[in-house]
Amino acid sequence: MKITTIGLDLAKNVFQVHAVNGTGEVAVRKTLRRAQMFGFFAKLDPCLVGIEACGTSHYWAREITKLGHKVRLMPPAYVKPYVKRGKTDASDAEAICEAVTRPTMRYVAIKSPSSRQRWRCTGRGPVRQAAHAAGQHDPRATGGVWH
Repeated sequence: MKITTIGLDLAKNVFQVHAVNGTGEVAVRKTLRRAQMFGFFAKLDPCLVGIEACGTSHYWAREITKLGHKVRLMPPAYVKPYVKRGKTDASDAEAICEAVTRPTMRYVAIKSPSSRQRWRCTGRGPVRQAAHAAGQHDPRATGGVWH
């Protein structure tokens, strides 16, 4: 049974995997520890992997891509409508797996370590960073008005 699509729900130490085959049948429902992640994905043939965009998702997306898989990051708000039952890691992984296959889904670009570092060091996104460099102040400090 060849796995074609995986939904991966990330957490600090325990990750939930939901995988389906080409006919949409569930092939794997599994909980993985951090140390098991690379071994699990290294054994699989290349497939589509969906992950909710969060702080660590960019790291995992880069690492899983290195193993030959096609990784797509999605905003959590776009995945939420696909959750069928209670909020659990397993149901989130299933919803991610479902959402990543939708043709109209919008994806988040995978950030490189250097771009992630820029965001962390400055505490600003590209717009606020450019404004700061131009000598403009944070609008929250001036009642919502850029100078």
